[in-house]
Amino acid sequence: MTIYIDIIIVENLIMNYIILYATGIISKNKISYIRIFFASLIGAIYAISEYILKINIYSNIFLKMILSIIIIYVAFYPQNVKNMCKQLVIFYVTTFTFGGVATYLIYVLKPQNIIMKNGMYVGTYVLKVIFIGAIVGTIILLIAFKLVKNKITKKDMICKIKIKINGKEKVLDTMVDTGNMLKEPITGTPVAVIEKTSLYDLLPKEILNNTESILGGDFEKIPEDIKNEYIPRLRIIPFASLGKQNGMLVGIKPEKIEIINEQTEEEKNAIIGIYNKSLTKKGEYNALIGIDLY
Repeated sequence: MTIYIDIIIVENLIMNYIILYATGIISKNKISYIRIFFASLIGAIYAISEYILKINIYSNIFLKMILSIIIIYVAFYPQNVKNMCKQLVIFYVTTFTFGGVATYLIYVLKPQNIIMKNGMYVGTYVLKVIFIGAIVGTIILLIAFKLVKNKITKKDMICKIKIKINGKEKVLDTMVDTGNMLKEPITGTPVAVIEKTSLYDLLPKEILNNTESILGGDFEKIPEDIKNEYIPRLRIIPFASLGKQNGMLVGIKPEKIEIINEQTEEEKNAIIGIYNKSLTKKGEYNALIGIDLY
């Protein structure tokens, strides 16, 4: 069977691009399509070299490790060793998953016009396998990572959120609480519970110091100008917790709330719930969000 070099390059370029794109989505990196393309091209050039040349197996493993680091660096430009290692692990998991699905499809479909040379499948049927494998592999990975994410311990679920109100911003240490399903009852918008003391830079003290009065419908202690500006934006949020089955929080809609990951900031639709007490004894975090906001 005649195999053309350009077919091998195209097949590997497409597969590499899909794997790197999936890696970026799962690791929540900012995706640059141009960087991913050039990283994929590097992998494709290596693949054609591996196809043509006979490379010792041990040298091959070493070269592939170096190549993986180069590809990740070109595709995502990690800022430190920790990010590089994280992206490498996700890259390898994605690669093995896609490779496993593709191998299974080849075994099940048993195409006649496909051969293996130097550990590489080549043939006119491979493109179809790539696309089917990419769809199935992506679904498997997304489900798997979602299941793992839901099982992460609270110790590992500390992140940062950025809140913007009236043009002022503040970043807070936040715990992602898998049991927090608090929502604003009318719109169903998720609620980020934030300690009152963390909001003095963003909201008037006349609002924050009188939340109990506001919940009771008493606005006498609030100046008229602040009342006119803020009262229409306030929400009443019922909640239940250990020892308090019928609690109420004063909520307010911020201009913007973002979840800050290692390299990205993802804007979310949420309401701030003002909590009058401390969320933790040692001050490890100042806010709580549910898993649906993370």
